[in-house]
Formats: sequence, structure tokens, C-alpha cells
Amino acid sequence: MSSLWKQHAPGTIGIPFVSGARHEVVVVGAGLTGLAAAYELARSGVDVALVERGTVGELASGSNTGKVSLLQGTTLSSLRSGHPASLVRAYVDANRDGFEWMTGTAERLGVPLTSRTAYTYAQDENGRGAVVKEYDAAREAGLAVRLVGDEELGSAAVPMVAAVALDDQRAIDPMRMLAALADAFVAAGGTLHLGVEVGGVKVFPNPRVETDRGPLFASRVVLATGIPILDRGLYWAKVSGMRSACVSFTLTEPLPDGMYLSADEPTRSVRTVLPGDGPAEVAQIVIGGAGHPVGRAESERAMLDELAEWARQTLPVGEETHRWSAQDYTSHNRIPFIGTMPRSLGRVRFATGYAKWGLTNAPAAALRIVSELRGEKMSDQPRWMTQLGTRLTMPADIAQGAAENVKVGLAAAKGWAGAEADAVPVPQPAEGEGVVAQRGGHPVGISTTAGETRAVSAVCPHLGGVLEWNDLECTWDCPLHASRFTASGDRIEGPATRSLRRVD
Repeated sequence: MSSLWKQHAPGTIGIPFVSGARHEVVVVGAGLTGLAAAYELARSGVDVALVERGTVGELASGSNTGKVSLLQGTTLSSLRSGHPASLVRAYVDANRDGFEWMTGTAERLGVPLTSRTAYTYAQDENGRGAVVKEYDAAREAGLAVRLVGDEELGSAAVPMVAAVALDDQRAIDPMRMLAALADAFVAAGGTLHLGVEVGGVKVFPNPRVETDRGPLFASRVVLATGIPILDRGLYWAKVSGMRSACVSFTLTEPLPDGMYLSADEPTRSVRTVLPGDGPAEVAQIVIGGAGHPVGRAESERAMLDELAEWARQTLPVGEETHRWSAQDYTSHNRIPFIGTMPRSLGRVRFATGYAKWGLTNAPAAALRIVSELRGEKMSDQPRWMTQLGTRLTMPADIAQGAAENVKVGLAAAKGWAGAEADAVPVPQPAEGEGVVAQRGGHPVGISTTAGETRAVSAVCPHLGGVLEWNDLECTWDCPLHASRFTASGDRIEGPATRSLRRVD
């Protein structure tokens, strides 16, 4: 299962890893945040090494819908419901800077973009109020949004009864952008290490990044790993891991080239992919949705099947071409966390909590991190950097965090209770299926993929959550804090830093 954008692998290759090497800055993670920060630092003459466990854009950055937009569903009205207008405007200003960096850098690196109108729309009358609230919040925050008239509603690609629109947004092939950034980073003198797994960071006496190939030393470290792999600051408890899925089709007839996201449930995200902003020579369409907290869906496969069936019934789609999923994190106070990691002596920067809008939030985060590493004065920075970095926790944030912690506790209790119900041996799972049983009081995950049945510990090495089988991606997912592992137990992502123990 691979995204539409990854059908042509990027040509960037890393250089051999040298244990004990020293650099001014080590960046961990070759997604958009890490590549943007590393590229900007290298352009400034900083000696930067970028370390990635897999390949460029392996996770969320290479698996999104390719929308570069300041109109982000109902994000602004959700923020405004519990925060002052000044904070919402700061969020918009940050994303505007991220938008301008993306468009300007893409043009400089020769990555094509197409101009699109972005829509937040209501699928039926129940969603009309959410559209109006988003319009009001966006106008208050300084965006030139407009309410869509009847004629435009009737000619849209998707059925909708109301919509707010923002013109002149962008669509892009995210993997093409990431590959171009990686090439530009190396051309600027950066050191790129692929296939090197980072297991931790030490800040005393000398900062170092610990990898499976040996240490790397640096004066400063940037963690661009989706969620920080360090427990300092407990950010795994301040964000929620969310997965969503996409399916792409060929088109049997042309469609308007807007970018659509529903304001009501179930979430539907729609954008066409043109030869100018995608990897294919013929027009296609990407449908997104099936969002859910990591490890808490009854069947991820069924959710994506339902999304694909909606597309077939609603849109002029032809052959299904690709299916994929991605994971991102939403902070309980709905604003990304960007800055210095607590208890790191000021030597570690990080960013997390983009809430699925990484194509503008990630470059904004990189701009702030780079500004701090360059030693720029606060008075010389854009105002949003200070506003977002010193925001107050509001009552709505506390309530959201409390609600999520209750869900985590319920998921933990459910997992251990369920694991005790079935003892090993259990019937061999069918191809693509997995089950959690118990052996000697310990949960064991048993699955069959590619004709091989494997057994691994079903306890997350981060905080002991009992894992759930993801039947769409054939992975073991933690319902507590969103760590994920392959069927054979290898770590994929999340706050866990170790793989699962194999069980004989």
C-alpha cells in the first residue's frame, strides 16, 4: 500500500554514515519540517547533517493530499471557539509565512504548483452553520474568504449546500517537493544519512544523537519526527495521534479543479490531480477521509472501503489506482508546539501538532526553528513566533486534554481486558488478519502477512498499552499514544523508540 505520490521514487541517495562525526546541527527526520529546516540552515552556511530512519518523505509528508491552503476545514472556527482572536490571527500569519515559503521555494527549485480555490463545504443543511462560523473566523483573522453563491455551488465537483471559499491556494505533488528539497540540501553542502535509525538524544556533557550505527555529535539538535522521540516535556500526552486514509482514481470525465473539505461528518476531502501538480500524465482524483484516533478503529479497511464506495457513487471515477494512510498529531490546545525541548539546556528544538495541515505548518515551524538557531533577536522575528510560543492554556484546552486522557485510560483498560479473554494457542489468523491473545498473562500479537504467521509482544514499549491490529496496513497500533509497528514488530513511528519483542 503506497501513496499516489510515491509511484516514482525520489532519486536522492544518502551518503555513508560515519560514527562519531561532528556537525553544527543534526536534524532528525526527512519530512517537510526536517528538510525545510536543514535546507535553510545549509543555505546559510551551517554544517548540517540530516538523519532519517527510512527514505525521504516516508511517513506523513509524502502521504498527504497535496493541499497548500490557508483555508483548513473548520480549523479557524475551532480555534476561535476557545481562544482570543489575536491567537487565531497569529496562527493564520504563521501559516501564511509557511504558504509563501512553500510557493517561493517550489518555484525556485522547479517544482510545479497549480492555483486552486479551496472550499470548506457543507454536505447537507446540518453543516451550514459550521460553514458560516468558519467564514466569520477566517474573515476576522484576515483571510479574503467568501461565501459561495448558488451558481458556484451547483457547478462544484462535489454535492454541497453551502461553502466558504478562498481563492489562489495551491496544489502540489508533495513527494516531488520533498525530493527537490533533499537534492537542494545536499547541493548546499548538507550531509544526508538515510536508513539510519535514531534511538535517543543526549544533551550532557556534549549533545549527541544516538543511532543504530553509532553516535553523531552536534551543538544543536532538531527533532522533526512527527512527535518527539524524547519524553522531556511529555508531548506524547499533549497531542492526539490521528490517522486518515486516501484513495485515488482515474477520472471518466473532467471535474472542476477546486480543493474541497467537508465541514460536517463524515469527513470528505477531494482534489483533482493534474499533470502539472501530480506524478501522472492523465488527470486523477484523490479522495481523503476515514479519520480516526490511532488504534481505536474497529476496522480501518472497512472505513476506507466505505470512502471508496462513496467516491464511486458520487463522482465520475474510473479505475482505483492507489490506497494509502497517514498519521499526524493534534495538540490539545489546537496550536502546534514549536520551540525548545524542556530540560535540554536549550540544545534541542522540536515541532509537533500540525493537525493534518503540515504543508503550511511544517515550513512555518522550520522558519521559527531556523530563526532561533541563527540567534535572531525576538524583535526581528515575525510577531506570530512570539505569540504562538507564549500562548496561554485556556479552559477549552484543559477540557480537551482531560477528555483525551479519559479516552486513553479507557483504551488501556479495554486492551488489557481483551487480551486476557483468549489464551494461546488460538486459531491461525487468515492472510492480512491479526489477533491479540495472552501467554502467561502477557498479551501476544499473532498475525499472518505474506503467507507468514508471526507472534510478537502486543505491549507497546513506550507506556505499556496493548496494541490493536490495523487490518488496512497490517500493522500493530497503540491506542494510547499512537506508536506503530510492523507485523514483525519493527517500530514505524510514534513516541516508542524500541521495536516489539518477538515471541517464539
